[in-house]
Amino acid sequence: MPKTITLRVDDDSYALLKKAADGTHRPISNFIEHAALSFLSQDSYVNDTEMSAILNDKELMVSLRRGEKDIKAGDYSIVG
Repeated sequence: MPKTITLRVDDDSYALLKKAADGTHRPISNFIEHAALSFLSQDSYVNDTEMSAILNDKELMVSLRRGEKDIKAGDYSIVG
């Protein structure tokens, strides 16, 4: 079931979003939804080529495993 959200943007951002939505013949809400989902699927996940490069980088994998071990042991701190 679709959910309604409220989004507050400044006038310049709204104008830019509206222009982009009009340019793709979409309602602004649909454009924002599509843009957000597109961003998440492209920037939050790695493709097969990237994953292969990560898994084949032995030094990186050693470092990631060490980090995972530290996390499980509670031996870490969050810096901001």
